[in-house]
Amino acid sequence: MVVKRVLCPARLRKVPPQFNWIDHRLIRDKHICRCSAQALALYLFLVSVADAEGLSYYSEGSIARLLPLDALALSRARQELVAAQLIAYQRPLYQVLSLDEPAVLRQSQPQSIGEIFEQMKGPQK
Repeated sequence: MVVKRVLCPARLRKVPPQFNWIDHRLIRDKHICRCSAQALALYLFLVSVADAEGLSYYSEGSIARLLPLDALALSRARQELVAAQLIAYQRPLYQVLSLDEPAVLRQSQPQSIGEIFEQMKGPQK
């Protein structure tokens, strides 16, 4: 068993005052496996610059200058992230999306309280 220890105490990571993070479910739920390295670079960039609502309005030109992506590669990376449901994009806004599955707002048929609780529990493992 590996014993964890801080390797460099002088550089111990602290939560930054701005609002950004990378959700560990990106790895655990294998979202990362569905994307190219270029798409993941764009995702890391967007997570880093997003506000508390996940919004960023960096222009394509600015992103292309900061990441090693030409216009076509940036477009493909963005399409991958949209298809993977990791971001939403409506020029000029990007939104980093929650990794939670979207809640169902309306049901076509009434449900019992028991059915609702079963859905809230999720699939049993």
